[in-house]
Amino acid sequence: MFSNPSALSDKSLTELRAAIAAEASRIGFTAFGVAPIESSLRREYYLQWLADGKHGEMEWMANSLERRFDATRILPEARSMIVLGQNYYQPELERRGRIAKYALGGDYHDLIYKRLKLLCTFLRDRGGTNKPYVDTGPVLEKHWATEAGIGWQGKHTNLIHPEQGNWLFLAVILTSIELPADSPLRDRCGSCHRCIDICPTKAITGPYQLDARRCISYLTIEHKGPIPEGFRRAIGNHLYGCDDCLDVCPWNRWAQTTRETKLAARPLPDLCEMLDWDDVTFREHFAGTPIKRIGLSRWLRNVCIVLGNTGTLADCPALERACVHTDSLIAEHASWAKDEIESRG
Repeated sequence: MFSNPSALSDKSLTELRAAIAAEASRIGFTAFGVAPIESSLRREYYLQWLADGKHGEMEWMANSLERRFDATRILPEARSMIVLGQNYYQPELERRGRIAKYALGGDYHDLIYKRLKLLCTFLRDRGGTNKPYVDTGPVLEKHWATEAGIGWQGKHTNLIHPEQGNWLFLAVILTSIELPADSPLRDRCGSCHRCIDICPTKAITGPYQLDARRCISYLTIEHKGPIPEGFRRAIGNHLYGCDDCLDVCPWNRWAQTTRETKLAARPLPDLCEMLDWDDVTFREHFAGTPIKRIGLSRWLRNVCIVLGNTGTLADCPALERACVHTDSLIAEHASWAKDEIESRG
């Protein structure tokens, strides 16, 4: 145990870092890196992105800005940022309606936060004061992952790991232990622009430029109201989120199926069956998953969009019932879907 990490030699700190990395691997994380706490953030880019309204309804992204740009505002004692990754890749399932891979199984927040707490205990026993986050709080995880040498931000703005592809949940721990830092990796996207070309709604407006308001993941998850009609056909068969720009990345050639059973895909009833669900049924089916948080109304809105794009006349009776749903959001999209199907014959 190290009661006073600040008094350790460089060699001892290197040994401590190796011990932390080994413990993170033992707990179940598949990527580990360290960044110095004073790393510079793309402050001006982020502020301009917000000013242009490209974050849409995600108002939380404009909150606590000073803490986003200065981690010591969160934990004054912080000297290092430990960045961790968890592989979540699994093959696409053959069924009506696609769900982004990260949401096919159990909620990763619960899984990863428990592991972060275990690692924080390990750090505390070695003299560290720590603060963990998993996709929560005012922390720009993708930036820190880049600074910690986990990977680089691709042209789709998501992180790419050179050995695990595009499929990492990211988490961070601010710690008072000043650990030896990793060097950032160089951008290895080269001249490739497959992610830009594949985007159905042209949300990737240029290399490293994303307008969230156009993104299918945003529209099907974060957006609360009606899906703008100009995007409905482009959504295709995406029920919840979208992996199109991730799927086409050449760096996925080394991706391995996750060994984490809690992330394994859960069964999904037929779309028409779900149109007759009530709120209780929805919550029971998606308990413990990321999907639960969008609620029945947005979920059935998405179901109607997918039926409108991929359904047949056999789906119209279920849509007709949904057309008189007491929830106007569901009723509107059911009516649109029915018209789309009937126009195709």
